[in-house]
Amino acid sequence: MHSSAVFLIEFGAIILGLGLLGRLAARLRFSPIPLYLLAGLAFGEGGLLPLGTSEEFVAIGAEIGVVLLLLMLGLEYTAGDLVSNLKTQYPAGIVDATLNALPGAAMALLLGWGPIAAVVLAGITWISSSGVIAKVLGDLGRIGNRETPVILSILVLEDLSMAVYLPVVTALLAGTGFAAGSVTLAIALGVAGLVLLVAVRYGRHISRFVSTDDPEKLLLVVLGLTLVVAGVAQQLQVSAAVGAFLVGIALSGEVAEGAHNLLAPLRDLFAAVFFVFFGLHTDPASIPPVLLPALALAVVTTLTKVATGYWAARRAGISAKGRWRAGGTLVARGEFSIVIAGLAVTSGIDSDLGPLATAYVLLLVVLGPLTARYTEPLARRLTGRRDRRTAPEAEAGRETAARDQRDSHDQQDQQDQQDQQDQEASVSRP
Repeated sequence: MHSSAVFLIEFGAIILGLGLLGRLAARLRFSPIPLYLLAGLAFGEGGLLPLGTSEEFVAIGAEIGVVLLLLMLGLEYTAGDLVSNLKTQYPAGIVDATLNALPGAAMALLLGWGPIAAVVLAGITWISSSGVIAKVLGDLGRIGNRETPVILSILVLEDLSMAVYLPVVTALLAGTGFAAGSVTLAIALGVAGLVLLVAVRYGRHISRFVSTDDPEKLLLVVLGLTLVVAGVAQQLQVSAAVGAFLVGIALSGEVAEGAHNLLAPLRDLFAAVFFVFFGLHTDPASIPPVLLPALALAVVTTLTKVATGYWAARRAGISAKGRWRAGGTLVARGEFSIVIAGLAVTSGIDSDLGPLATAYVLLLVVLGPLTARYTEPLARRLTGRRDRRTAPEAEAGRETAARDQRDSHDQQDQQDQQDQQDQEASVSRP
């Protein structure tokens, strides 16, 4: 059979399969990401049906998927929102990074993978999935809840942190020295700061320049601009994903809304291809040896994310129920964790890092919607049991105190009577 025909059949089968998996996930009401990863495992090395001619195109589609994921994320925020979040919510961001990055770094060091792998795994365990969490909030009808702004602020700070983290990881994985890595980081920070400054002061002018009433021209201009900026950023060793994210931030208003509506189907298509591509490079046989560390890491970082959300919501003055809901909602990991792991896998840093990241994301992308739904009822039930258990003890304590007080009063009355009798007897003596 001709190679182009084989390519069309293979790639068409992949897209068709992803569509069916997406429909199944929608029916089951959870994120399709784990199904996409499993599809990649099935079609990759060691899977049921390894790909042939279409793998190279899938790799290119995966790169476009990362770019579109970050572009769409940037379109969700304005530069003013980002600056406001940095000013008011940075303590929550620091707590989030500390509690959730340290377990990943510690696990990598315990497994003997070295400091670079520790930095990579720290990022994988740190960043929550904005896409999964946004969908969960919508499905549960919590968009208008008081704790939702706190959740979104933490996600925004995580996304902003990627503008610094990804260039650092890219430089480390490329094996550049300290001086070259410092230059790369300085360039990344300079570009990010410049884009934020331009977006705050001249965002309207940029949006007016890009704006057009023709959807076709708007799609071509925004997509072309994003790919060019992403390519330049990649050439400067900053990260194509960061470049796309900054383009999204620079656009605002009607342009951002129109671009979001036009690019959403493309994002969904190429993002699904990206998750499949990551699975293609993971041998299913390599997952069982790292399943126990992945499970331990999932348990620990579930607890740390719940603690992060609880603390941040408490700081914002949210009630106890809202605190538990915020913590449970932040548990899901997804696209960013896979992006970071994908950088490590392609650089060949450690053969076990990709399988561990796959197992870890599979666990938490499934567990995340469950914790979002059930953390608050479970916490309420547990605290209710504790209150009921301590109530009899408290009542017994109150009865004991009352009895002791009555005994004390009786003893005092007896003593007073005895003193009065002694006094009368002394007066009656001649």
